[in-house]
Amino acid sequence: PPCSPVLSVCPGDTSVLAGLYGPAEAKISKELPDRAALEVLLRPKVGLPGVLERSREQLLRQTCEAVVLGVLHPRTAISLVLQVLSDAGSLLSCCLNAACMALLDAGLPLTALFCGVTCALQPDGTILLDPTARQEQEARAILTFAIASSEKKVLMATTKGSCSVEEMQQCLAAAQRATDTIFQFYRDSVRRRYSKC
Repeated sequence: PPCSPVLSVCPGDTSVLAGLYGPAEAKISKELPDRAALEVLLRPKVGLPGVLERSREQLLRQTCEAVVLGVLHPRTAISLVLQVLSDAGSLLSCCLNAACMALLDAGLPLTALFCGVTCALQPDGTILLDPTARQEQEARAILTFAIASSEKKVLMATTKGSCSVEEMQQCLAAAQRATDTIFQFYRDSVRRRYSKC
């Protein structure tokens, strides 16, 4: 089956290696008659995946399913494997960005691109984008958003800690503004990759 290895590096030296396999023949137990079955596996840097990785896998899978045109590949399986190489903060958003770049590089049909942005709400109310692990520990709340390139729609949002509705809206607005830089990075990466051919 086709494979698309991509290395995605996020600010703060967090890096994730993504490999996408498929669409390929699905096992009968996992086969879906109307669309491709998407599987996401998140591997920690050391040790075996735990509850946190399983929870993140579900968020990543649901986000990818929202944009992948799986109806074009019924009865097949697509596997996305994400290996954490280093975690210095903003890991979930780095995984989202690596997943999108792997889907893009593999040439799977998508309704839109997406990116992940993590915001840390500090005790004094300031918002930090792409926080480091230390900044995440000191934060009152951590919010991660998956935002689509079309109309900057929110595909996924997750929070840890407490914040008001107004603070969440401020974090979302800051994350939506930051997407321009990430989508430009995607364009530049694709341009560099295919200009070498």
